[in-house]
Amino acid sequence: MSVQLQIPDTIVQAIRLPEERIAQELLVELAIALYSQGLLSFGKARELAGMGKYEFGQLLGERGIPRHYGREELEDDLAYARGK
Repeated sequence: MSVQLQIPDTIVQAIRLPEERIAQELLVELAIALYSQGLLSFGKARELAGMGKYEFGQLLGERGIPRHYGREELEDDLAYARGK
């Protein structure tokens, strides 16, 4: 299942970004908003944003959004640290 959002042209034109960056920036902002509200996990939010783990974590830090660090994230980090 996929969802398509329709954003009125007047809104798209009001966004102060080059046209080729608008769609990606909106996905990043949506990912941040959904993560900060606890509606998406860190992994799914970074997937939506099209970012790596470190890059998305940095962005959250820059925005002052605390990480929701649970058992799943701990296990991922431990596996990564062990080189698995």
